[in-house]
Amino acid sequence: MPSNAIWFGRLLVLIGVIGYGYGLYGGNQSLTALIPAAFGLALMVLGHIAQGKDSLRMHLMHAAAVIGLLGFLLPAGRILSKINDITISAAFISQVAMSLVCLVFVIFCVRSFIAARRDRVGS
Repeated sequence: MPSNAIWFGRLLVLIGVIGYGYGLYGGNQSLTALIPAAFGLALMVLGHIAQGKDSLRMHLMHAAAVIGLLGFLLPAGRILSKINDITISAAFISQVAMSLVCLVFVIFCVRSFIAARRDRVGS
């Protein structure tokens, strides 16, 4: 699971950097374009620490799942709040991408947590 956190974190950093770079190229860059990168860095840090600290792995992966859940809910809520005024823009695409990446990560987390619980109960 920590390796999943690292890879999904990398995807989020990529989304943030591409969004910021696109804004920079167009002359209207904003630091808010780096929000996905901040979430990605948090996931990557938690994943790397969890790989090194086996005793903290469960707690760190639960924290990563919370970050992933927030990474899904915040942009999804923003998109839904402006559902009537949606215009396809770099910001919209970035929000959708962040939301989808985080949703898939949370699904992987839940599946992993369920499997771990089954293994503990079954053993």
